[in-house]
Amino acid sequence: MTIDLHSGTRPAGVDAAVAAARRVIDALVRAGDMTDADMSDIADRLNAVADDLDSSSPPVDDRLVDMWRGDGMTRHDPVAGRENPIAPPLDYTAVDSRTIEAEATLGLPYQGPPSCVHGGVSALLLDHTLGVANGWAGASGVTAELTVRYHRLTPLFEPLTITARQISVDGRKIRTTGEIKAGGETCVSAEGLFIAKHPPRPR
Repeated sequence: MTIDLHSGTRPAGVDAAVAAARRVIDALVRAGDMTDADMSDIADRLNAVADDLDSSSPPVDDRLVDMWRGDGMTRHDPVAGRENPIAPPLDYTAVDSRTIEAEATLGLPYQGPPSCVHGGVSALLLDHTLGVANGWAGASGVTAELTVRYHRLTPLFEPLTITARQISVDGRKIRTTGEIKAGGETCVSAEGLFIAKHPPRPR
């Protein structure tokens, strides 16, 4: 069962525009200064797009209210958010009532060591995935502690499986574990302690 984190009607074209931005980010990192493309012209065109968006964007406070309206399923987070061009994005599937998983193949924008995923990116993916597992299991909150263990380098350009499982709920304390695997081997694992509280939504 796929977990729908992106419910609600949105203006046509937003997801497509963000997907195009992801392509631009990836292409810029791949090109670097080893391209025959006219990067000055590309910069001018990208700035023109940004100017168009800036001129028609709402005030930040209004946008924050819009981001957090409805049932709380966010479209803007940097891991699964369809409206965030730095998100891979991850699509989650329920394994059971307390466990979720997603698959992703990360490219050069997420590189740390040569041809490997940056350790901070791995931690980001796991922190968010543990939080989604908590929401799926029915008891969620904010991260209080996240212990990340790096078992082996996490490769770019290869399918990764990211899983998380809620282990226990003791009053306001929620404990959750997760891991990132490549080729069936654990690359990174995490243990999280979450506290069942939620910051007030912007209004």
